[in-house]
Amino acid sequence: MEKLTKKKSHFPFRLNLLFFSVFLLFSVLILRLGFVQIVYGENYKRDLERKEDITVSNLVPRGKMLDRDFRVVVDNVPKSAIIYTNEGFSQKEMLETAKKLALLIDKKTDKVTERDKRDFWFIKNQKWADAKITKTEKDLYNAKKLTDKEIYKLKLDRITEEELKEITDTDLEVLAIYREFTSGYKFTPQMVKNEDVTEKEFAVVSENLQSLPGVETTTDWDRSYAFENTLRSVLGKVTKSDEGLPADQLDYFLAKGYSRNDRVGKSQLEFQYEDVLHGYKSKVKNITDNAGNVIEIHSVYTGKKGKDLILTIDMELQMAIDKILEEELWAAKTSPGTGLTDRAYVVLMDPWTGEVLTMSGKKIVNDKDTGNDEMIDDALGTFTTTYNVGSAVKGATILTGYKSGAISPGTSFDDTGIKIKDTPLKKSYAYLGRINDIDALKKSSNVYMFHTAINIGKGHYEYDKPLNFTNKLSFETIRNSFASFGLGTRTGIDLPNEQTGFKGQSKLPGYLLDLVIGQYDTYSTMQLAQYVSTIANGGYRMQPHVVKQIREPASESDEFGPVIQEITPTVLNTIDVKKEWMSRVQTGFKKVMQEPGGTAYNFFQGVTYSPAGKTGTAEAFYDGPFRSNYGKEPPPVMNLSLVCYAPSTNPEVAMAVLVPWAYEGSVDNRANLKIGKRVLDTYFQMKNNFARRSNR
Repeated sequence: MEKLTKKKSHFPFRLNLLFFSVFLLFSVLILRLGFVQIVYGENYKRDLERKEDITVSNLVPRGKMLDRDFRVVVDNVPKSAIIYTNEGFSQKEMLETAKKLALLIDKKTDKVTERDKRDFWFIKNQKWADAKITKTEKDLYNAKKLTDKEIYKLKLDRITEEELKEITDTDLEVLAIYREFTSGYKFTPQMVKNEDVTEKEFAVVSENLQSLPGVETTTDWDRSYAFENTLRSVLGKVTKSDEGLPADQLDYFLAKGYSRNDRVGKSQLEFQYEDVLHGYKSKVKNITDNAGNVIEIHSVYTGKKGKDLILTIDMELQMAIDKILEEELWAAKTSPGTGLTDRAYVVLMDPWTGEVLTMSGKKIVNDKDTGNDEMIDDALGTFTTTYNVGSAVKGATILTGYKSGAISPGTSFDDTGIKIKDTPLKKSYAYLGRINDIDALKKSSNVYMFHTAINIGKGHYEYDKPLNFTNKLSFETIRNSFASFGLGTRTGIDLPNEQTGFKGQSKLPGYLLDLVIGQYDTYSTMQLAQYVSTIANGGYRMQPHVVKQIREPASESDEFGPVIQEITPTVLNTIDVKKEWMSRVQTGFKKVMQEPGGTAYNFFQGVTYSPAGKTGTAEAFYDGPFRSNYGKEPPPVMNLSLVCYAPSTNPEVAMAVLVPWAYEGSVDNRANLKIGKRVLDTYFQMKNNFARRSNR
């Protein structure tokens, strides 16, 4: 009985000890919680309440392009689109969303790569992928001798073809969508689908947005062309959404606030005026908590459509000139010796302002699929390709002769051919007798220009004797003078990739004679237009331009937005010649086209618009697309050109025509004159028709 009493007396003590221990533990916990609350409470509270502001930019349409009469040339066509914005979702969450979206839309899988498939297999089979790493490799990894990247690559490389075949067509569609989800940065909208989105797809996705986190339906835009392929090469292109920013200009655009998948102008006008056309994206601010969840959305900026360009081009006239070029080029191909003839160019310009009214180029190419020849737009060739142009440059030669003192107004030479020792006889197309400066232009005397060049070079000519120049800078003298008219230099046109032309490298005296008749250096059609404009307006080299105005985008109530920039005429330089000298060249040009014996008279006699200009024929070496067919010695070909302005007094339009490789042999098809006559006839006819309509 005593033993039982003793044992029982220990139980309350142990129980009290247990309670005391629990009390001590709770006291320590309470003290610790109190310490954390007092010392670190504010920090933890700030962490819980911390928010992050993320700005997301959304699409806006690009600015339009309109011609000088406000006809829409390039516009935007809205199209349905499905986009995805990664708002901090995990890989698993994005893959789950991709699976759901794949059930609602059809997604092409042609852009899925082998690497995409391996990554996708890895995500779906991580356990099996991990098993592909050997124990030795794991040990090396633990020893930090293999990186995460190297281990991942080993896993991918060891995925077999049989394992890749486990990916079904349904999986591929999920992968194609997932690929778009992960192609950009966090909070940067990615285009999932914007081509051929059906009304049903757009509707069903819109209805299920709550179960598709990050997915949105929106409106995207495509460029549309009211005049189809007319001038397309000059209007330029815009990158597609799957192209994004051009790789070679990535840093430039990123520094300006673009996203990697933004579409930008990548050529010609779209590229040149990208800063104007691209617009300002709408912006919304996503406010996230510390876990990355979006808890608030605020509109920051509603966005603004890109500004509109008003072009100097008259699209109605452009289409008419294009048609003339096509018809005359096909017609020329029916003449003998035109196997290499494949292109022609025309530029019309306002000689007082430099406004380019039309820039037309056509090229015949062979369709590899059908084997048939077809005509394509090559308006770019008016300033990106250069050729020997022949006698069209003789106006610049005469004025250079005046400036250098080599000739004076009224100077005459006998048109007898010039023979330099060990070289072929250099002569005009026929013996023209004794001839002065004006008639040398009218009848296109080569010999007159040769004597002018010899005098510029301070040379002494004797028949069949060597020819040497004491003026060692004679090539520079002539080229610098030609450049002041726009020949052999950049015209300054507001388009990229303008070519200046090829300058002959040899400075043997005979080549100086070729230079002054347009058979040594090469020039573009745009340069010819600037050159003849300079003569037409009395000596002002005007900068050509194809944009006339920049306007704010029109509001819903306005037909056109207000002008924010007017492209004013720019004089690049003036020709340092006497008014009398310029007048003599203008007279010679007028005689070319309006007086019997002029090289263009037979085509332009009787017209009412009083043209003045200069024809050109140049024997040139062929360097076109079929050059390889002829080995080292392709045949010589004849280039045809024509520069002109009208009316001869107070001219309103300047024209340059260039037909490279117009013919081989001796049968001149006169394509330059046929084209030029029809172009000027059309210009003045359309002008008169417009005037009659305006007076009604």
